[in-house]
Amino acid sequence: MHLRHLSLHDFRSYTEVELPLDPGVTSFVGPNGQGKTNLVEAVGYLATLGSHRVAHDAPLVRLGAERAVVRGQVVRADRSLLVEVEITPGRANRARINRSPVPRPREVLGVLRSVLFAPEDLAIVKGDPAERRRYLDDLLVLRSPRFAAVRSDYERVLKQRGALLKSAGGRRGGSAPADLTTLEVWDAHLATAGAELLAGRLELVDALRPLVDKAYASVAEVPSTGTSRPAPSGTATITYKSSLSDRTGDAEGMPLVADRELLSAAMLEQMVALRRQELDRGVCLVGPHRDDLVLALGPMPARGYASHGESWSFALALRLAAYDLLRGDSGEAAGDEPVLVLDDVFAELDDHRRNRLAGMVAGAEQVLVTAAVPGDVPAALSGARVDVLGSEVRRVP
Repeated sequence: MHLRHLSLHDFRSYTEVELPLDPGVTSFVGPNGQGKTNLVEAVGYLATLGSHRVAHDAPLVRLGAERAVVRGQVVRADRSLLVEVEITPGRANRARINRSPVPRPREVLGVLRSVLFAPEDLAIVKGDPAERRRYLDDLLVLRSPRFAAVRSDYERVLKQRGALLKSAGGRRGGSAPADLTTLEVWDAHLATAGAELLAGRLELVDALRPLVDKAYASVAEVPSTGTSRPAPSGTATITYKSSLSDRTGDAEGMPLVADRELLSAAMLEQMVALRRQELDRGVCLVGPHRDDLVLALGPMPARGYASHGESWSFALALRLAAYDLLRGDSGEAAGDEPVLVLDDVFAELDDHRRNRLAGMVAGAEQVLVTAAVPGDVPAALSGARVDVLGSEVRRVP
């Protein structure tokens, strides 16, 4: 899979951009603040309908414009698809495939798949659980676009049930019986949607676990005389921590299996057990929105204990594992390597990690790199170059 052409209209700093692209490596080079990241952000938006830099769409529209359009010509095996998204803050976005409108923007998910490495990835290791949940859910959708609807349904039900908990909790002793009857209906909806999302995450973590360990060992390997040895921090492991297992009293938590019916029943049981606490606090205390992905190096959690270099290696390992997983998937997307995007990553890495990462991704079908100066791009990733200056884009012959 590769992106043959990228078109932007009123996206970020760009009024109009028409950028042809080739398989292999393309580097976007220019001083900071000139619009390099805006280009790869647009590629990521076509793949995920979201930005790795902001939580909402409004900043993606050029100042003074009403809407932005991102369009890409995607080549998959022997066919080509044109995917387009129109971003309109305050109103519903619209999308097209081969110029034909689709009912919902999420229908375009899966046309383009990409894995993005960025300085923000360090937050997956060092940041709050929400960062790690987002990593899992974004990858779930990339791997199986139907999870976009599952994720949306869960968030909608969570919001509705949370509002009802606040209302019922504040009015207990008056109209609480009617509110609690309605709450039981939302309990069932939350358990159904939550079990589906939780099962998907559990399956994903099982698939990622060996890939993360392998990628970390490769990235963190340090040179020594005549040979190379693994970094002393130990094995990199990932473990899913669920709000369901938090209530067992077992420090390790009970093992969960990706059985939708069992997970739904367990969620309902926990909601009943925590009913009074939920009403008192006015929040949902059970569900995937309270879960975490625990990252560990050897016996110690990475967060709070890993060095800066180890944290970077773990973040890179998570992205490399995602790439390997998507590349190895079977089914409709079999053989479609995702587009790799490396946004200003090499400036953040020491020479060893820079060269290790470059060597591991150099053979990908398409790699898009941003760098402030040509020297930031490792020799292993030599290829086409596009200069970016003042939001002007020029291919270097």
